[in-house]
Amino acid sequence: MAVRGPMGRGKRERERARAERQKEKAARREEAKHRRANVPAGSPGEDPDIAGIVPGPQANPWGDDDLPEEPEQDDNGQA
Repeated sequence: MAVRGPMGRGKRERERARAERQKEKAARREEAKHRRANVPAGSPGEDPDIAGIVPGPQANPWGDDDLPEEPEQDDNGQA
C-alpha cells in the first residue's frame, strides 16, 4: 500500500481559511437571529416596505429646484 506524504502548505492554509469563514458565518447568523428577535413588530395590516411613505409630490433629491429658469426659445433661437 502506498503511503501519502503530508498535506501541502497550500491545502492546509485553504482549509484553515475555510474553517475561519465558517466561524464568521455562524457568528453573523447568531447576531442576525438576536437582532430579528429584538425588533418590535409593526402594526398588523401595514406593509413594512411602504410604511412611512407620504403620497404626493416628493422633494427633488438633486436640489435642482434652486436654479433660475431659462427663458424658453422659439424655433429661431430667440427668446
